[in-house]
Amino acid sequence: MPGLRKDILWRMALIYILMGGFALIVVGRILYIQIVEGSKWKSKAIEMTKKNVVIEPLRGEIYSEDGRVLASSVPIYEIRFDSKAEGLEKDIFYKNVDALAICLSNLFLDNTMSEYRSALVQAYRLGARYQLIKRNVSYSQLKKMKKFPLFKMGQNKGGFIVIQFNKRAKPFGMLASRTIGYTTKERVVVGIEGAFDQYLRGKQGLEFMQKLSGNVWMPINNGNEVEPQDGYDVCTTLDINLQDVAQNALLKQLQISNAHHGCVVLMEVETGKIKAIVNLQRKEDETGYVEDYNYAIGESIEPGSTFKLVSMLIALDEGVVDLNDTINTGNGVVLYYGLKMKDSHKGGLGKLTVKQVFAHSSNVGVSKIITQYFSKDPHRFVDRIYKLKLNEKLGLDIKGEGIPIVKDPSDSSWSGVTLPWMSIGYEVKLTPLQILTIYNAVANNGRMVKPKLVKELRFHDEIIKEYKPEVIIPSICSDETIKKLKFMLESVVESGTATNLKGANYKIAGKTGTAQIANARHGYADENAKKTYQASFVGYFPADNPKYSCIVVVSSPSNSVYYGNVVAGPIFKEIADKVYATSTDIHKPLNISPVISQNIPVAKSGKKQDIVNIYKSIGIPVNEKSTSSDWVSVSQTYNSVNIRNANLKASIVPDVIGMGLRDALFLLGNCGLQVKPIGKGVIKSQSIPAGNRAVNGQTIYILLS
Repeated sequence: MPGLRKDILWRMALIYILMGGFALIVVGRILYIQIVEGSKWKSKAIEMTKKNVVIEPLRGEIYSEDGRVLASSVPIYEIRFDSKAEGLEKDIFYKNVDALAICLSNLFLDNTMSEYRSALVQAYRLGARYQLIKRNVSYSQLKKMKKFPLFKMGQNKGGFIVIQFNKRAKPFGMLASRTIGYTTKERVVVGIEGAFDQYLRGKQGLEFMQKLSGNVWMPINNGNEVEPQDGYDVCTTLDINLQDVAQNALLKQLQISNAHHGCVVLMEVETGKIKAIVNLQRKEDETGYVEDYNYAIGESIEPGSTFKLVSMLIALDEGVVDLNDTINTGNGVVLYYGLKMKDSHKGGLGKLTVKQVFAHSSNVGVSKIITQYFSKDPHRFVDRIYKLKLNEKLGLDIKGEGIPIVKDPSDSSWSGVTLPWMSIGYEVKLTPLQILTIYNAVANNGRMVKPKLVKELRFHDEIIKEYKPEVIIPSICSDETIKKLKFMLESVVESGTATNLKGANYKIAGKTGTAQIANARHGYADENAKKTYQASFVGYFPADNPKYSCIVVVSSPSNSVYYGNVVAGPIFKEIADKVYATSTDIHKPLNISPVISQNIPVAKSGKKQDIVNIYKSIGIPVNEKSTSSDWVSVSQTYNSVNIRNANLKASIVPDVIGMGLRDALFLLGNCGLQVKPIGKGVIKSQSIPAGNRAVNGQTIYILLS
């Protein structure tokens, strides 16, 4: 028994020793962690509960040349509620929660007052630190919420948490949508948004946040650790009014011809500024048209007859023909190595001058000129095309430019029929914008400028970078050749294939194009063995003093009408007419002698700047002394007009007789009146006489004629 007792005591002692040793190890490890590794584990704990979160900067805006917003980052907000904010004591919360619920219900109209109150009270009872109140809150709504009970106390005292997100918006909808472009999180970049992303996106900031229960993160401070830097604004060359004109003209014709797609580019001759660019494609369900692909920039196509300008430029500049030389086009058919080339005019046009060959777009005539003088040395012809840089991309700012294809005689695909067919715009591929660039160079007296879409970068109204006109080729050919080319382009409209585009007020110069569209599987036909066509017109106006160049391409019209003068020409004409009508700087002077009083057109009243601009543009002197108001009335003298301040009061109905509708709507609307216009033109009468007191919400009828 004594031995057994001794054995038990020994075992107990051993256990105590082992337990004591283990305890010492644990205590030692704890002390080691606290003293030696304390800072390390504290930082890890902070990392798990607190962190810096990236704040995205406000993306720069994209503007039209006249300052209208084309793309903007519209801030939207998410509102959350911290029920444990230090200022939310029980009595304060319950004293204000009813009023807050009423305000929220009245603002958003989505829940009743009692529903909002119930949600707020439940959040308060549960001690919710990050309770969602509302998503997609606008800035105007946010401003109102900042004045609500409790919320007006701020984040720390009232629990009002505001989280900002930015949403990209295009105020003009589909207008130039594809060219304006977009970017995605997957780094897909399109258009100006993509090309200038490095400038638009700005620099990220940092915000310190703390982790709450439920894996929710909440900002700790009202301010940011590092403030984000907003992106630069991009000012484009686009004119939204001209863009609207171009889009409407193209859309109307696409619907008439039931075409698959089409594009328009309007460019300033001297600078290369693109003033309008439209790309419309028929929806898959055929319910309408959308901007889904930038055909003007990205689609390399066989240009057809519009390429004949290049052939004639080379022939004239090389001195192998002149305008009055005669070409026998015979019956309008010619064979090249057994392959038949035809003119569109049945029976042919017989003998034509070089000018007439171009004006009537004779395939036979143009191909005969080029093959006669260049077939023995096709390199000579192709090298001249290369010197025009038509085998190179334009190097545009935005991505997606189509690759031009101009065959070389050394290529394996070169054949005996390549030269004649290349001369009339086949076996060569160019984008519509590349074609327009060569026509623009002719209009610009031989100076080829690079098309551009961006005028400058700005940051808070300060110009950061300016994009000046860039010359590609100082002179594409001799001055004499330019004169001849201009004469031929005018003859197309005056006496050739585009006489339907002749106008009384100004001249158009250009070239029609009708090309068959090649299919990789079926050649120049679709899967049903039907031929598909592309109609185009490219030129410039006014012909005697070119200010704008323009190209119109309509692909796959399906109503059996496909000629360029009929399908694309009217689009060009509609755009040119409206541009000419609204661009007083390109009009010829109305008269060169002083205007006598009875011939002065008098506007009764209107916006000062508009009236001054109109009179000055037609050469009538304006006396505008002592006019501080934006709105003026007008009277005439012998050879000038006087303007004086219009007597306008917000509570008095103004005299709008003689005004245009836009000015009248503005003035009458400012008085609180509901305006009902009848007719078109200038205002001839108004249902409430001027001088009467304006009653808010009252309807006034205005007659226009």
